[in-house]
Amino acid sequence: MAANAKKQKEQKRCAWAAAGGPLDRAYHDGEWGVPVHDDRKLFEFLVLEGAQAGLSWSTILKKRENYRRALSNFNPRLIARYDAAQKRRLMGNAGIVRNRLKIGATVINARAFLAVQKEFGSFDAYIWQFVDGRPVRNAHKHKKQVPACTKESDAMSKDLKRRGFRFVGSTICYAFMQAVGMVNDHTTDCFRYRALTTPRRVG
Repeated sequence: MAANAKKQKEQKRCAWAAAGGPLDRAYHDGEWGVPVHDDRKLFEFLVLEGAQAGLSWSTILKKRENYRRALSNFNPRLIARYDAAQKRRLMGNAGIVRNRLKIGATVINARAFLAVQKEFGSFDAYIWQFVDGRPVRNAHKHKKQVPACTKESDAMSKDLKRRGFRFVGSTICYAFMQAVGMVNDHTTDCFRYRALTTPRRVG
């Protein structure tokens, strides 16, 4: 156990994770860049990335469990029915980001999310079309090479806004794409880069 812990500590990570705390490293090692095709999980990241606007991701990670409890475990069908009283309750919850516009957007986005599911069969089928259904595998050597947005995130942002979503600017969309594995933006010296680039053998 001690040897494994030492090995994990010594592994080369993306600069933002290496400089972060235990939550940042755990998120980086286990989730960031891993392709997500579960609609509830996709909605969770859509909410969290919108909540992050103007804040650090570390702040949102620390509040993640509070968000799960406050937002019906990110169930869009339940959130879509939140009324004014429930939104006031969220505004009084110190465990989440108490921003009236972001809280309102969460409810609006839940309704838009359900509309997308109805049209496409799943949000997964809709959102992954912006990368033709396959992760974009970048090969950045340094964090300065990682873009804040791309033509794909521009297209995603434009279409989400057209569908009524809020807090979905191109930069937020690109962060979402990184989080759910639509792009692999681990730097090439990071131990997770190869793991997410090498195709898995089936069977």
